[in-house]
Amino acid sequence: MESLDNIGFYTLTEKRAKYPHSNLERCEMIVTSYCNFRCPYCRGVDAYSLDCSGNIDLQSACFVLGNWIQNDLKSIRFSGGEPLLYPHINELVNIAKCGNIKNIAISSNGSLERSRYDSLLLNGVNDFSISLDACCAATADIMAGRTGYFDTVIGNIEYLASRVYTTVGIVLTEETYPTLPEVISFSHSLGVSDIRIITAAQYNGSFSHLENISREILDKYPILKYRITNLISGRNVRGINQSDSKRCFLVKDDSVVAGNYHFPCVIHMREGGAPIGKITDDMQAQRDLWSKTHNTHDDPICVKNCLDCLVDYNNKCEFYDK
Repeated sequence: MESLDNIGFYTLTEKRAKYPHSNLERCEMIVTSYCNFRCPYCRGVDAYSLDCSGNIDLQSACFVLGNWIQNDLKSIRFSGGEPLLYPHINELVNIAKCGNIKNIAISSNGSLERSRYDSLLLNGVNDFSISLDACCAATADIMAGRTGYFDTVIGNIEYLASRVYTTVGIVLTEETYPTLPEVISFSHSLGVSDIRIITAAQYNGSFSHLENISREILDKYPILKYRITNLISGRNVRGINQSDSKRCFLVKDDSVVAGNYHFPCVIHMREGGAPIGKITDDMQAQRDLWSKTHNTHDDPICVKNCLDCLVDYNNKCEFYDK
Protein backbone atom coordinates (compact mmCIF):
# COMPACT_ATOMS: atom_id res chain seq x y z
CA MET A 1 0.00 0.00 0.00
CA GLU A 2 1.58 3.25 -1.18
CA SER A 3 2.40 5.91 1.39
CA LEU A 4 -0.01 8.83 1.32
CA ASP A 5 2.97 11.13 1.60
CA ASN A 6 3.99 10.21 -1.96
CA ILE A 7 0.84 11.29 -3.77
CA GLY A 8 1.17 15.06 -3.37
CA PHE A 9 -1.94 16.03 -1.41
CA TYR A 10 -0.34 17.82 1.53
CA THR A 11 -3.52 17.62 3.62
CA LEU A 12 -3.74 13.81 3.25
CA THR A 13 -0.68 12.55 5.11
CA GLU A 14 0.36 9.21 6.51
CA LYS A 15 0.54 10.71 10.01
CA ARG A 16 -3.00 12.03 9.71
CA ALA A 17 -4.27 8.58 8.70
CA LYS A 18 -2.60 7.04 11.76
CA TYR A 19 -4.18 9.50 14.16
CA PRO A 20 -7.51 10.67 12.70
CA HIS A 21 -9.43 13.32 14.62
CA SER A 22 -6.54 14.35 16.85
CA ASN A 23 -7.33 17.88 15.67
CA LEU A 24 -9.15 19.46 12.75
CA GLU A 25 -6.82 19.06 9.79
CA ARG A 26 -8.68 20.58 6.83
CA CYS A 27 -11.97 22.45 6.42
CA GLU A 28 -13.70 24.17 3.53
CA MET A 29 -16.07 27.10 3.67
CA ILE A 30 -18.41 27.84 0.75
CA VAL A 31 -18.61 31.61 1.14
CA THR A 32 -20.86 32.38 -1.84
CA SER A 33 -22.86 30.76 -4.61
CA TYR A 34 -22.35 33.74 -6.90
CA CYS A 35 -20.02 33.30 -9.86
CA ASN A 36 -19.21 35.31 -12.97
CA PHE A 37 -18.72 32.05 -14.93
CA ARG A 38 -21.37 29.58 -16.04
CA CYS A 39 -19.37 26.38 -16.39
CA PRO A 40 -21.63 23.72 -17.96
CA TYR A 41 -20.40 20.94 -15.63
CA CYS A 42 -20.72 22.89 -12.37
CA ARG A 43 -23.08 21.44 -9.75
CA GLY A 44 -23.40 24.71 -7.82
CA VAL A 45 -24.07 24.89 -4.09
CA ASP A 46 -27.86 24.65 -3.76
CA ALA A 47 -27.62 21.28 -2.07
CA TYR A 48 -30.35 18.98 -0.75
CA SER A 49 -33.14 21.46 -1.55
CA LEU A 50 -31.74 23.75 1.15
CA ASP A 51 -31.26 27.46 0.76
CA CYS A 52 -27.47 27.60 0.59
CA SER A 53 -27.50 30.23 -2.15
CA GLY A 54 -26.12 33.73 -1.90
CA ASN A 55 -23.42 34.82 0.54
CA ILE A 56 -22.75 33.14 3.86
CA ASP A 57 -23.72 35.44 6.69
CA LEU A 58 -20.56 37.08 8.09
CA GLN A 59 -21.56 36.35 11.67
CA SER A 60 -22.04 32.66 10.87
CA ALA A 61 -18.75 32.55 8.98
CA CYS A 62 -16.88 34.10 11.91
CA PHE A 63 -18.55 31.67 14.33
CA VAL A 64 -17.48 28.68 12.24
CA LEU A 65 -13.96 30.03 11.80
CA GLY A 66 -13.64 30.60 15.55
CA ASN A 67 -14.86 27.06 16.23
CA TRP A 68 -12.36 25.60 13.79
CA ILE A 69 -9.49 27.69 15.17
CA GLN A 70 -10.29 26.50 18.70
CA ASN A 71 -9.94 22.93 17.37
CA ASP A 72 -6.44 23.71 16.02
CA LEU A 73 -7.40 23.76 12.35
CA LYS A 74 -4.37 23.22 10.11
CA SER A 75 -5.72 24.02 6.62
CA ILE A 76 -8.67 26.00 5.33
CA ARG A 77 -10.06 26.49 1.84
CA PHE A 78 -12.47 29.26 0.84
CA SER A 79 -14.52 28.42 -2.25
CA GLY A 80 -17.84 29.01 -3.93
CA GLY A 81 -19.12 30.02 -6.48
CA GLU A 82 -16.30 32.47 -6.97
CA PRO A 83 -15.00 33.36 -3.48
CA LEU A 84 -13.46 36.64 -4.65
CA LEU A 85 -17.01 37.90 -5.19
CA TYR A 86 -17.73 37.50 -1.46
CA PRO A 87 -17.51 40.99 0.08
CA HIS A 88 -15.83 39.83 3.31
CA ILE A 89 -13.29 37.39 1.88
CA ASN A 90 -10.24 39.42 2.95
CA GLU A 91 -11.63 39.74 6.46
CA LEU A 92 -12.07 35.96 6.76
CA VAL A 93 -8.59 35.33 5.38
CA ASN A 94 -7.14 37.75 7.93
CA ILE A 95 -8.99 35.99 10.76
CA ALA A 96 -7.60 32.67 9.55
CA LYS A 97 -4.07 34.09 9.50
CA CYS A 98 -4.41 35.61 12.97
CA GLY A 99 -5.74 32.24 14.15
CA ASN A 100 -2.45 30.61 13.09
CA ILE A 101 -4.03 28.41 10.43
CA LYS A 102 -1.01 27.12 8.54
CA ASN A 103 -2.46 26.65 5.04
CA ILE A 104 -4.95 29.22 3.76
CA ALA A 105 -6.28 28.33 0.31
CA ILE A 106 -8.56 29.93 -2.25
CA SER A 107 -10.29 28.15 -5.15
CA SER A 108 -10.88 30.68 -7.92
CA ASN A 109 -11.60 30.83 -11.62
CA GLY A 110 -8.72 33.29 -11.92
CA SER A 111 -10.71 35.94 -13.79
CA LEU A 112 -10.71 38.82 -11.31
CA GLU A 113 -8.46 41.88 -11.32
CA ARG A 114 -4.83 41.32 -10.31
CA SER A 115 -5.23 43.68 -7.35
CA ARG A 116 -7.83 41.36 -5.82
CA TYR A 117 -5.33 38.50 -5.73
CA ASP A 118 -2.60 40.80 -4.40
CA SER A 119 -4.80 41.76 -1.45
CA LEU A 120 -5.44 38.09 -0.66
CA LEU A 121 -1.70 37.38 -0.77
CA LEU A 122 -1.11 40.31 1.56
CA ASN A 123 -3.75 39.07 4.01
CA GLY A 124 -2.28 35.57 4.22
CA VAL A 125 -3.42 33.30 1.37
CA ASN A 126 -0.58 30.89 0.56
CA ASP A 127 -2.37 28.40 -1.72
CA PHE A 128 -4.35 29.11 -4.87
CA SER A 129 -6.21 26.60 -7.02
CA ILE A 130 -7.21 28.09 -10.37
CA SER A 131 -9.48 26.43 -12.91
CA LEU A 132 -7.91 25.80 -16.32
CA ASP A 133 -9.96 23.52 -18.54
CA ALA A 134 -8.44 24.39 -21.90
CA CYS A 135 -5.29 25.66 -23.58
CA CYS A 136 -6.98 27.93 -26.12
CA ALA A 137 -9.44 30.80 -25.74
CA ALA A 138 -12.17 29.25 -27.90
CA THR A 139 -12.53 26.10 -25.80
CA ALA A 140 -11.94 27.99 -22.55
CA ASP A 141 -14.86 30.29 -23.37
CA ILE A 142 -17.14 27.28 -23.88
CA MET A 143 -16.02 25.68 -20.60
CA ALA A 144 -16.46 28.95 -18.70
CA GLY A 145 -19.80 29.80 -20.29
CA ARG A 146 -18.34 33.29 -20.74
CA THR A 147 -16.11 34.96 -23.29
CA GLY A 148 -13.09 37.22 -23.02
CA TYR A 149 -11.46 35.97 -19.80
CA PHE A 150 -8.80 33.57 -21.08
CA ASP A 151 -5.83 35.97 -21.19
CA THR A 152 -6.66 37.34 -17.73
CA VAL A 153 -6.81 33.84 -16.24
CA ILE A 154 -3.50 32.81 -17.82
CA GLY A 155 -1.81 36.00 -16.64
CA ASN A 156 -3.07 35.52 -13.08
CA ILE A 157 -1.94 31.88 -12.99
CA GLU A 158 1.59 32.83 -14.06
CA TYR A 159 1.64 35.72 -11.60
CA LEU A 160 0.45 33.69 -8.61
CA ALA A 161 2.62 30.68 -9.48
CA SER A 162 5.69 32.90 -9.28
CA ARG A 163 4.77 33.95 -5.73
CA VAL A 164 2.99 31.16 -3.88
CA TYR A 165 1.90 27.51 -4.09
CA THR A 166 -0.47 27.48 -7.06
CA THR A 167 -2.16 24.54 -8.73
CA VAL A 168 -4.45 24.41 -11.73
CA GLY A 169 -7.57 22.27 -11.74
CA ILE A 170 -8.56 20.63 -15.01
CA VAL A 171 -12.11 19.28 -15.24
CA LEU A 172 -12.54 16.60 -17.87
CA THR A 173 -15.73 16.24 -19.86
CA GLU A 174 -16.58 14.15 -22.89
CA GLU A 175 -15.76 17.12 -25.10
CA THR A 176 -12.41 18.05 -23.55
CA TYR A 177 -10.72 14.82 -22.48
CA PRO A 178 -8.98 14.27 -25.87
CA THR A 179 -7.07 17.55 -25.36
CA LEU A 180 -5.81 16.68 -21.85
CA PRO A 181 -2.14 16.11 -22.85
CA GLU A 182 -2.06 19.54 -24.50
CA VAL A 183 -3.69 21.24 -21.50
CA ILE A 184 -1.18 19.55 -19.17
CA SER A 185 1.75 20.72 -21.30
CA PHE A 186 0.35 24.24 -21.38
CA SER A 187 -0.18 24.24 -17.60
CA HIS A 188 3.43 23.09 -17.15
CA SER A 189 4.62 26.10 -19.15
CA LEU A 190 2.91 28.46 -16.69
CA GLY A 191 5.20 27.45 -13.80
CA VAL A 192 2.50 25.97 -11.55
CA SER A 193 3.22 23.91 -8.43
CA ASP A 194 1.04 20.95 -9.46
CA ILE A 195 -1.75 19.96 -11.81
CA ARG A 196 -5.02 18.49 -10.56
CA ILE A 197 -7.29 16.48 -12.83
CA ILE A 198 -10.86 15.62 -11.98
CA THR A 199 -13.52 14.08 -14.13
CA ALA A 200 -16.85 15.87 -14.20
CA ALA A 201 -19.51 13.95 -12.29
CA GLN A 202 -21.29 13.48 -15.61
CA TYR A 203 -18.32 11.77 -17.31
CA ASN A 204 -16.35 8.54 -16.98
CA GLY A 205 -14.29 7.63 -20.04
CA SER A 206 -11.20 5.95 -21.46
CA PHE A 207 -7.77 7.52 -21.02
CA SER A 208 -5.31 5.33 -22.94
CA HIS A 209 -4.08 8.42 -24.83
CA LEU A 210 -2.44 9.68 -21.61
CA GLU A 211 0.43 7.21 -21.92
CA ASN A 212 2.28 9.70 -24.13
CA ILE A 213 2.61 12.37 -21.42
CA SER A 214 6.32 12.86 -20.79
CA ARG A 215 7.96 11.26 -17.77
CA GLU A 216 9.71 14.57 -17.07
CA ILE A 217 6.40 16.33 -16.55
CA LEU A 218 4.89 13.51 -14.48
CA ASP A 219 7.91 13.34 -12.18
CA LYS A 220 7.67 17.08 -11.51
CA TYR A 221 4.05 16.99 -10.28
CA PRO A 222 3.14 14.29 -7.73
CA ILE A 223 -0.62 14.93 -7.81
CA LEU A 224 -0.66 14.80 -11.59
CA LYS A 225 1.45 11.63 -11.63
CA TYR A 226 -0.86 9.95 -9.11
CA ARG A 227 -3.97 10.78 -11.16
CA ILE A 228 -2.49 9.91 -14.56
CA THR A 229 -1.17 6.59 -13.23
CA ASN A 230 -4.64 5.76 -11.90
CA LEU A 231 -6.39 6.73 -15.13
CA ILE A 232 -4.03 4.75 -17.35
CA SER A 233 -4.48 1.70 -15.13
CA GLY A 234 -8.26 1.96 -15.56
CA ARG A 235 -9.05 3.49 -12.18
CA ASN A 236 -11.26 6.53 -12.54
CA VAL A 237 -10.84 9.62 -10.38
CA ARG A 238 -14.26 8.90 -8.86
CA GLY A 239 -15.77 5.83 -7.21
CA ILE A 240 -15.57 3.30 -4.36
CA ASN A 241 -14.95 -0.39 -5.02
CA GLN A 242 -16.32 -3.29 -2.97
CA SER A 243 -12.88 -3.93 -1.46
CA ASP A 244 -12.57 -0.35 -0.16
CA SER A 245 -13.38 0.81 3.35
CA LYS A 246 -17.05 1.25 4.19
CA ARG A 247 -16.27 4.09 6.59
CA CYS A 248 -15.45 7.71 5.97
CA PHE A 249 -12.74 8.57 8.48
CA LEU A 250 -12.08 11.83 6.68
CA VAL A 251 -15.28 13.41 7.96
CA LYS A 252 -13.91 13.29 11.53
CA ASP A 253 -11.25 15.97 11.00
CA ASP A 254 -12.37 17.56 7.73
CA SER A 255 -15.49 19.74 7.56
CA VAL A 256 -17.44 21.55 4.84
CA VAL A 257 -19.84 24.39 5.57
CA ALA A 258 -22.37 25.94 3.19
CA GLY A 259 -25.14 28.26 4.29
CA ASN A 260 -26.18 27.28 7.82
CA TYR A 261 -25.21 23.60 7.45
CA HIS A 262 -22.20 21.34 7.60
CA PHE A 263 -21.90 18.50 5.09
CA PRO A 264 -19.86 15.26 4.92
CA CYS A 265 -17.70 16.69 2.13
CA VAL A 266 -17.91 19.19 -0.69
CA ILE A 267 -18.65 16.50 -3.28
CA HIS A 268 -21.50 15.06 -1.19
CA MET A 269 -22.94 18.55 -0.89
CA ARG A 270 -22.67 19.38 -4.61
CA GLU A 271 -24.27 16.05 -5.55
CA GLY A 272 -27.33 16.85 -3.46
CA GLY A 273 -26.48 14.88 -0.31
CA ALA A 274 -28.06 15.66 3.05
CA PRO A 275 -26.17 17.79 5.55
CA ILE A 276 -24.95 16.20 8.75
CA GLY A 277 -26.55 19.02 10.69
CA LYS A 278 -26.82 22.74 11.27
CA ILE A 279 -23.96 24.95 12.37
CA THR A 280 -23.81 24.55 16.15
CA ASP A 281 -21.28 24.12 18.95
CA ASP A 282 -21.54 20.31 18.72
CA MET A 283 -20.73 19.98 15.00
CA GLN A 284 -17.67 17.88 15.76
CA ALA A 285 -19.63 15.36 17.83
CA GLN A 286 -22.20 15.07 15.04
CA ARG A 287 -19.45 14.37 12.52
CA ASP A 288 -17.85 11.72 14.75
CA LEU A 289 -21.19 9.92 15.01
CA TRP A 290 -21.74 10.13 11.23
CA SER A 291 -18.33 8.58 10.63
CA LYS A 292 -19.09 5.67 12.94
CA THR A 293 -22.60 4.93 11.69
CA HIS A 294 -22.64 5.83 7.98
CA ASN A 295 -21.91 2.99 5.55
CA THR A 296 -20.47 4.62 2.44
CA HIS A 297 -21.18 1.49 0.37
CA ASP A 298 -24.89 2.08 0.97
CA ASP A 299 -24.62 5.72 -0.11
CA PRO A 300 -24.93 6.11 -3.90
CA ILE A 301 -23.22 9.51 -3.83
CA CYS A 302 -20.15 8.08 -2.08
CA VAL A 303 -20.05 4.96 -4.25
CA LYS A 304 -20.15 6.93 -7.48
CA ASN A 305 -18.30 10.13 -6.63
CA CYS A 306 -15.73 9.68 -3.83
CA LEU A 307 -12.31 10.75 -5.14
CA ASP A 308 -9.45 8.27 -5.52
CA CYS A 309 -7.19 10.06 -3.02
CA LEU A 310 -9.97 10.13 -0.41
CA VAL A 311 -10.68 6.43 -0.94
CA ASP A 312 -6.97 5.70 -0.45
CA TYR A 313 -6.95 7.84 2.69
CA ASN A 314 -9.96 6.06 4.23
CA ASN A 315 -8.42 2.68 3.37
CA LYS A 316 -5.24 3.73 5.16
CA CYS A 317 -7.21 4.90 8.21
CA GLU A 318 -8.98 1.53 8.37
CA PHE A 319 -5.63 -0.27 8.05
CA TYR A 320 -4.21 1.65 11.02
CA ASP A 321 -7.48 1.37 12.97
CA LYS A 322 -7.34 -2.44 13.10
